[in-house]
Amino acid sequence: MCDNEDDLYRERLPNVCGAVGSKARSCCSMRSVHRYLPVTDWLPKYQWNFLAMDLVAGLTVGLTAVPQAIAYGAVANLPPAYGLYSAFMGGFVYILLGTCKDITVGPTAIMSLMVQPYVDGNPAYAVLLCFLSGCIITIMGLLNLGVLMRFISVPVTTGFTLAAALTIATGQVNSLFGISGSANGFLGSWIHFFSHITHVRRNDAILGCSTLVLLLLMRQLKDLPFGIKSVWKYISLARNAVAVLIGILLCYLLKKDDKLPFLVSGSITPGLPPFKPPPFHTEDTTTGEILNFGDMVSHIGSGVASIPLLSVLESIAVAKAFSKGKIVDASQEMIALGVSNILSSFFSSMPITGSFSRTAINNASGVRTPLGGAFTGALVLMTLAFLTSTFAYIPKATLAAIIIAAMFFMVEYETIGEIWRAKKRDMLPFLVTVLTCVFWTLEFGMVVGIVFNALFLLYKSMKPQFHLETQKFNGIEVTMADLKGSVDYAAAEYLKMSIVSHVTDRNSQGGTATTLVIIKGHEIASIDTTVALNLKSLREDLALLKCDMICWNWSIPAAGVVCRMDRKLRSMFKYSKSFPDLMQTMANGEPAADSCIAVDLSQ
Repeated sequence: MCDNEDDLYRERLPNVCGAVGSKARSCCSMRSVHRYLPVTDWLPKYQWNFLAMDLVAGLTVGLTAVPQAIAYGAVANLPPAYGLYSAFMGGFVYILLGTCKDITVGPTAIMSLMVQPYVDGNPAYAVLLCFLSGCIITIMGLLNLGVLMRFISVPVTTGFTLAAALTIATGQVNSLFGISGSANGFLGSWIHFFSHITHVRRNDAILGCSTLVLLLLMRQLKDLPFGIKSVWKYISLARNAVAVLIGILLCYLLKKDDKLPFLVSGSITPGLPPFKPPPFHTEDTTTGEILNFGDMVSHIGSGVASIPLLSVLESIAVAKAFSKGKIVDASQEMIALGVSNILSSFFSSMPITGSFSRTAINNASGVRTPLGGAFTGALVLMTLAFLTSTFAYIPKATLAAIIIAAMFFMVEYETIGEIWRAKKRDMLPFLVTVLTCVFWTLEFGMVVGIVFNALFLLYKSMKPQFHLETQKFNGIEVTMADLKGSVDYAAAEYLKMSIVSHVTDRNSQGGTATTLVIIKGHEIASIDTTVALNLKSLREDLALLKCDMICWNWSIPAAGVVCRMDRKLRSMFKYSKSFPDLMQTMANGEPAADSCIAVDLSQ
């Protein structure tokens, strides 16, 4: 008898009680404390010489965060102050809960663009969306759903990033040339631009284009071969602040009789944002009707699902890019991001996530720990407290140039090239994602890209890897089906049809008829009920063609599914060390239980 015979009829179920008990015990360990509160891991190891590097990095990031926050507030169709309200709390929270030292959490171009359709001129929707997104993301993190991000492939995320960069940059073209008015979407922005091209303001166009060129040139300062490289590096990293300072000075110095030479972003509400719960009711800006929580959620609609998903996607992508060989705990990153959004909503914030551009600056500035986020947050708070009147002179063309310059480097050019060189078929989900995001909407475009890419997986699972080969052994024509990889319910019917068709074709050609089909399945770990039923049906169909079928050297878990379903099918499974031994066993008519391989096939 086979040592594993009993395992064929006894299904191994997971030890739920043991798993729950082990999980409960691990929750009370210091390892869990370090996992859910990462500050307890790195803070005891903190060295005083780290402080200077974190301070420099935090302030450098802050010089970029302030102008970007004002610009992203405008992208979201919110007052500029709301961009600043969104730029400080994430840094403080991430110190306690974040796992990657480089990440800076705050408003981003993608989040701002995603929020824009739901604002409708009322900031209350953006703040509520920030709170709801935080709750959803936190719950997903606590349920350890970070693994869901594995189902979003690189071609889809790369396509989404390219489409978002195109859409965001296009949306700023009108402001870059001083054209008033707004338009939504890629096509809408270009249509508005060309239909109002006669309204281009010369001063704004010159300032905007000059600022854009200046930003692109300043990015290269760090590579200058002469001078003090560290000085050039920090000037390059602070280029956004330099551009804003130049724009403010030009606007202030060139004004005549209180008439400004450029279109400006407008006054920013001075002072720190009040600490208050997110709004669960608001007033309709057109009718004056009071809308309750249900009405507000109904207005937001699909944004309740799409904003958290894209927020997590962007933040984890940034974490992976700067993890430097460390494993990214996606679930913990989701908890950190979720709590950041929840607490930020109490300071009138719009949804926030990890910023790639500011994280890159943080990394280049030599940050050592997440404590750098505290200095970034402090600089934003000081700006709100003391400098809001100064920022009222920021030209819109300058902010537009800052956003467009950031979009140039948000596109993953190297990754697109790698996709093309590695497997050109992967360009299909990439292109589908880009086109649907650009010409439809970002959220639905992302969903279409994910679904389209999933179809590739489904199509692949429908056609299992197996090779059909016909050979003669002692005058008997045998068809060998060598299965590779996994076989699930989607592939069951294809497997059956392929074998039956092959046997039928061989028999119709004349000559010796196929009388035995051997399905070799030593690489199959397990199967499901659908596959088992199709194997039973296949055996019956082959019997009508006067052809026998056996399953050779199948693993115990896979064979057990069939045997437990129908004990009579146990005779279908044969085990031997070699093909000649198998055929000798068949010729001698020995019972299956007497011909077993010595190794443990359940492994």
